[in-house]
Amino acid sequence: MKRSLYIACALLLAGISGMAQRPPSISSPDVHADNTVTFKYFSRNAQKVTLTGEFLQAGLPMTKDTAGVWSITVGPIKPDIYPYAFVVDSVQTADPNNKYIFANERFKRSIVNIPGSTPLVHSLQAVPHGKVTYRYYKSGTLGTTRQMLVYTPPGFNPNGAKKYPVLYLIHGGSDTEETWTKVGNANFIADNLIAQGKALPMIIVMPYGNVRPAPMPDFTKDVLNDVIPFIEANYPVLTDSRNRGIAGFSVGGGQTLNIGLTNTAKFAYVASYAPFTQTEEFGRNFGASYAPNADQINKQLKLFTIHVGTDDFLYESVKNNIAMFTGKGIKLRSDIVSGGHTWMNCKLFLATTLQEFFK
Repeated sequence: MKRSLYIACALLLAGISGMAQRPPSISSPDVHADNTVTFKYFSRNAQKVTLTGEFLQAGLPMTKDTAGVWSITVGPIKPDIYPYAFVVDSVQTADPNNKYIFANERFKRSIVNIPGSTPLVHSLQAVPHGKVTYRYYKSGTLGTTRQMLVYTPPGFNPNGAKKYPVLYLIHGGSDTEETWTKVGNANFIADNLIAQGKALPMIIVMPYGNVRPAPMPDFTKDVLNDVIPFIEANYPVLTDSRNRGIAGFSVGGGQTLNIGLTNTAKFAYVASYAPFTQTEEFGRNFGASYAPNADQINKQLKLFTIHVGTDDFLYESVKNNIAMFTGKGIKLRSDIVSGGHTWMNCKLFLATTLQEFFK
């Protein structure tokens, strides 16, 4: 009897202790009607918690209450989708109470969506929606099976007579094949523009650009020799250059130039967003010895654009590349806007591209 009583008391005390240690229920982030946002993070032991985000000029300290909940309300914030994170005693972490995580291999960040009163081009709207499918393909180049995402437009019938143009869309460095949909809302942008009649129905292919431990230039071979053949074997697509385009952001913008401009017989549309070009492959393709047949390239390219923000850390580099290409006689259009090296700008660049490609 004493033993049973002892066990019961021990279990009761353990339960009480567990309840005492259980963190409080937290909602974070909370977007308010006036576009202010409250962020919360639980830690009884942290000495300092700071909010960082691309809606801030600098990190802001959060305040801790007696329950160990750190909080801050900021804004109003301009409607958009923004990455943010908490810095907990000098360690960056995503928001554990937010299921929307920035798809990235290096940075641990979350996503906050401030929708505003007017639907933005990337917003989920009441229009017909396409489908994003995870596909696996055998890469002979890399000797492995790899994953890509494929967007098919509303009304797509894989067995139908209609054939579609294809945009190959490349993510930024340390991002993944999921970043264009999870952060860039590429599928919603396409849905909305197609519904408005501003973009043609198209297939958008989002491959994984990191081929390490293979040499990074092997991504070019993977796209040309493995990704494109897989799409053309498994989807009803138009296979001439006038119905094939390529675009990408940051490192993906540099990869876009490497792939698109050295294969203008395959891609009539090339759009590079804030391209990072300090790579061996770019130097080999477009270095001091670069002597293109500008007349031929200009005939093959229906549209070549380079986009960048004036606050982008790559702004000067991008301007130099624009000058280099135009100095070689290659026709291009530059799209220079305000803002930095952000996915906020990237979404706008993509929205512009989708309205111009394949027209």
